[in-house]
Amino acid sequence: MEYTIIDVRTPEEFMGGNVAGSVNIPLNEVVEREAEIMAFNKPVIFCCASGGRSGQATNYFRSKGLNCENGGGWMEVNMRFAK
Repeated sequence: MEYTIIDVRTPEEFMGGNVAGSVNIPLNEVVEREAEIMAFNKPVIFCCASGGRSGQATNYFRSKGLNCENGGGWMEVNMRFAK
């Protein structure tokens, strides 16, 4: 299955390492960028450093009807879902 991976860490954290092909949308921007996130045509996997922030994003977008899951920390997501 194809996924869109969204990393909700800060741009500085993202630059320090990330999942290849992932999109960086910091947690403090997800609400204002909701239309952009809802427009992805694939299920979304949110990740961050440990799973806390990505859990918040997942809960928010599930309440909006988005097919998404909390992947947890980006390194774990990298091992599970990287292309």
